[in-house]
Amino acid sequence: MKTKLCAVLTLLYLTCSIHARVIDVSEYGIRPGKDVTMEVNELIRSVKGQDDVTLYFPKGQYDFYPENAVETYRAVANHDNGLKRMAFPLFGHKNLTIEGNGSTFMFHGRLVPFTLEKADQIQLKDFTIDFIRPFHAELTVVERDEDTQTVIVETDPSQYPYRFRGGEVYFDRLGIEDALIGANIVFDPNTEAPIFGTSRYSMMRSSLKAEAVGAGRLKLTDGFENLPPVGSVVIVYGNHPISRLCHAIQVTNSKDILIENVTVHAAGGMGLIVERTENVTLDGMKVTSNENRLVATRADATHFIGCKGLISVKNCLFEHMLDDGINVHGAYVKVVRQVEENSFLCEISHFQQLGLTFAEAGDEVALLSRKTILPFFKTTVSEVRQLNEKRFLITLEDVPSELPDVPLSLENLTWNADLVMRNNSIRQNRARSVLVTTKGSVLIENNYFSSQMHGILIEGDNNFWYESGAVEDVVIRDNTFENIGFGNSRGYPLIAAPKLTYDQITGEGRYHRNIRFYDNTIRSFTGHVVHAFSVEDLVIAGNTIEPSREHPQAVIGWPVALEYCKNVELKNNTVVGFEEPLSVEISADSEAVQMMDNEGFK
Repeated sequence: MKTKLCAVLTLLYLTCSIHARVIDVSEYGIRPGKDVTMEVNELIRSVKGQDDVTLYFPKGQYDFYPENAVETYRAVANHDNGLKRMAFPLFGHKNLTIEGNGSTFMFHGRLVPFTLEKADQIQLKDFTIDFIRPFHAELTVVERDEDTQTVIVETDPSQYPYRFRGGEVYFDRLGIEDALIGANIVFDPNTEAPIFGTSRYSMMRSSLKAEAVGAGRLKLTDGFENLPPVGSVVIVYGNHPISRLCHAIQVTNSKDILIENVTVHAAGGMGLIVERTENVTLDGMKVTSNENRLVATRADATHFIGCKGLISVKNCLFEHMLDDGINVHGAYVKVVRQVEENSFLCEISHFQQLGLTFAEAGDEVALLSRKTILPFFKTTVSEVRQLNEKRFLITLEDVPSELPDVPLSLENLTWNADLVMRNNSIRQNRARSVLVTTKGSVLIENNYFSSQMHGILIEGDNNFWYESGAVEDVVIRDNTFENIGFGNSRGYPLIAAPKLTYDQITGEGRYHRNIRFYDNTIRSFTGHVVHAFSVEDLVIAGNTIEPSREHPQAVIGWPVALEYCKNVELKNNTVVGFEEPLSVEISADSEAVQMMDNEGFK
């Protein structure tokens, strides 16, 4: 009775809002218990151009199927491009709210739940996204035999259907076959996280032999570096180019987006991917598995590329995904050649960024050397002419009279977002908690991080992912880092270092600037604190480092490592409970490093 009253009051409030139009979707045939895909598509189309509209879903489970969904070709950053069928295609909508009222939107096949393109002032509120079957498989180890290097795994064929073909196991990923051995990882159902020492248990396709040994049981021989323990769960989740086809929410070329109290239980890609959008707020968003699974999304919980304005992430929970919690970055694009004095032929550098809008007329860009990944000239874009998904012609207002004789790249300087993260929890996932490479102001405070790899990675990379750029203003304070790096014991709460390949070198000057890491609590089995490379103006202060008790204590390498850094303060940090003082390594090419009043460091 109380729940119904709350729903009625909410509806009355929405109805009484000045100039607001609230549409109860049930009046348009959109009701639980049937396929509502076409009706939702048609209702969304019908309200385009109307201002201040709320689509109100009475609480229930609404089912979506691909057969009647709107379809179009979509380029999606960090995913695999292609034809996408969409449940909520919000193209060009303004001031629209999707109010779920606690509903579940259940997807039955290869559908993209939400697509926002050139949409402004959109609010997605109070609903859950789930798929009737996920985009991975979970195989529980029920037997293991070291002598024969064999494990027997058990799975539910109704959730994870598979068949044998050509001596190999193939899983049905909602209509597309996927080999058993693609990306894989072992989870511990007791911790609901990747198993401690995860990297020891990789499965290798080249040597694996698989056979059926009963309903829902597979015998796997000679496939593991080390056999996973009985009771652990092997997660297998596919190969490119079919491993990232169905993200949950995509936002592109949009502005002023709010995602509030939205839960994502599954997606064949990321929970949220945002491109070239200004101002995004996530409040109370959750990416987590449902009660019947260990794993949520196939990739990152959230990901932002080439955005500006403010990205605000607060009160969110990201867990059980098979990649990072959040990644905020730009993109480096390769200069193929100079066509005319001010014009260059360029190409998108990474295969999962094809179709990306790198820049438009009026954007400020930097020319940089791919040898040092340091910029040497700033200018403004006059024109961009797209040739295809990969290549484009760009005309710049000015260029240097002489260009260096090295491979060149461009970086967009206009589209760099500020990031504020408060009161979030990122845990129990493969990979990292936070990746951030934006020139905007970054504040990360009062969060909880416990991920398999690094806690916060500030990188920059011009030779693999091509994620720009160098940070200029980062504050990381009052956070808790617990058991960071439990996958291979090499993770750091903070690592700030550009990713250089063997043929790249450090140039004149440092890559990252102005990083302050202070008043954080680090509970660690390794003693790791910070690894910094090519950073100028770094403060590590007031942090407390204490041992955790969940894993064996093993201090590995240098808990604080400073390489090619300048103007570093390491002060007022306290180490308690470790058997020996923690070590600090300072390379010979570092400059102006001050250590003051630290307790428990060598």
